[in-house]
Amino acid sequence: MKIKFIGAAHEVTGSCSYLNACGKNILIDYGMEQGVDYYENEKVPVAASEIDYVLLTHAHIDHSGLLPLLFKEGFRGEIHSTQAAYSLCDIMLRDSAHIQEFEAEWKNRKARRSGSGDFVPIYTMDDAVGALGLFHPHKYETKEILCPGIETRFIDAGHLLGSASIEVFIKEDTVSKKFVFSGDIGNLNQPLLRDPQYIKEADYVLMECTYGDRIHKEVTNYIEVLTDIIQDTFDRGGNLIIPSFAVGRTQEMLYFLRKIKADNLVKGHGSFPVYVDSPLAIEATTIFNKNSNSCFDPQALELINKGINPLIFDGLKLTISTEESKAINFDPEPKIIISASGMCEAGRIRHHLKHNLWREDSTVLFVGYQAQNTLGRALLNGAKSVRLFGEEIKVRAQIKELPGISAHADQNGLIEWISNFSPKPIKVFVNHGESEVCDSFAEKLKSSLNLDAVAPFSGMEYDLATNTCTHESHPVLIQKKIDRLSPAASAFARLKTALDRLASLIDISSGRTNKDLARLTDQINSMCDKWEK
Repeated sequence: MKIKFIGAAHEVTGSCSYLNACGKNILIDYGMEQGVDYYENEKVPVAASEIDYVLLTHAHIDHSGLLPLLFKEGFRGEIHSTQAAYSLCDIMLRDSAHIQEFEAEWKNRKARRSGSGDFVPIYTMDDAVGALGLFHPHKYETKEILCPGIETRFIDAGHLLGSASIEVFIKEDTVSKKFVFSGDIGNLNQPLLRDPQYIKEADYVLMECTYGDRIHKEVTNYIEVLTDIIQDTFDRGGNLIIPSFAVGRTQEMLYFLRKIKADNLVKGHGSFPVYVDSPLAIEATTIFNKNSNSCFDPQALELINKGINPLIFDGLKLTISTEESKAINFDPEPKIIISASGMCEAGRIRHHLKHNLWREDSTVLFVGYQAQNTLGRALLNGAKSVRLFGEEIKVRAQIKELPGISAHADQNGLIEWISNFSPKPIKVFVNHGESEVCDSFAEKLKSSLNLDAVAPFSGMEYDLATNTCTHESHPVLIQKKIDRLSPAASAFARLKTALDRLASLIDISSGRTNKDLARLTDQINSMCDKWEK
């Protein structure tokens, strides 16, 4: 009866834990690393063909994205999730496979021209389809037998449609233990989805801490703020461009926009058009509608009971084909364009930015987290120009952010979630956060709640029957190779390293005095002024 921590240990993505109990090999999530990867992850200790079950908390790619690779490597066991999580995986894993194949084809074209070897995709569409055939959907709050000695129950985590915290009940010989895997814990009072449901007891808990070091800004009246931005942009004759995550955030935006239109809050612009220009977002919206009864909050269900679809309204236009997408930017009427990706790193949103960033009358509104070293973060940080499709684009549009909106619980929400366990768990393991956040949140649980909490690194192994650590692990930093670069490339690599250091400095400066923050800001602006000349 042992747990081994594999991924999202002192990191935010790549979630994966390995549980060995009752003679079965079980993975909880098998996610893809996204963004910056700091630490080497231990390998799953058994071959893919020896894994019996995967318990999936939700469909986000950093939790589900390597399931097709697992299939490719020989896994033929069972994948257990909620029904809605399976439905989202059905489109998201196919989309991920398409991206893998497309990128491999593009890299191979370049490789053939240079005489290099072939590039093999991480996995293919066939692998994704194979993995999808192994899913076994569950209903919320229904205790079911996984195998002799192990039962599971999925509890709504309120983070994404179909997201769950998973209770695992284990009886091995004469020892019985209950382990709770939190998954990603949702924020309170968000549109559409229910708040996270609390669990009352467990022997062991593995919980995320994405925002374990901060408190979200006070929840904004999203409708009021969004209405003001639309009104101002349309009055100037411009377009409102919303880079948005296709699954989750796009549907929340549609929920707000339906209300704005229903109450005629934007004046003087008729039934203005709203384009959802993302095939994945369109498919996801259909899945949201099909799972409304099991996942929507009381306010959304009240609309449905009145015969009102909370995600559909007059003026909503769904664009599937590339031709339809291109045509949007040749229509002079002021409009809202919602498109992926949410951080502007790929997809159709980059075309809409190319056509609108240079326009003083347009607005780009960010409605989600923008990671370091992404185009979205650069725009939020005040970039004067950006490069898109080989062309330098001046940034003249207004750049705005919808504050307070987040699918993750903040520190208060996380504390509230873990505080509901009574009696206190024997041990709380903390993961799915930046390295410093994992450590600081574990200390917070110790000092504030008197919990026995630890933030494991990848490879740590724990015996649940005896409550002992059987293998302590230490961080292994990923070595970034910058040798054999030209002098110019090496200098630029050093510049990028300095940028990461500056970004880290800014991230940890939230607790400094106003005077220190003002001085740091002035120094950064002075440096930028010098080098922009």
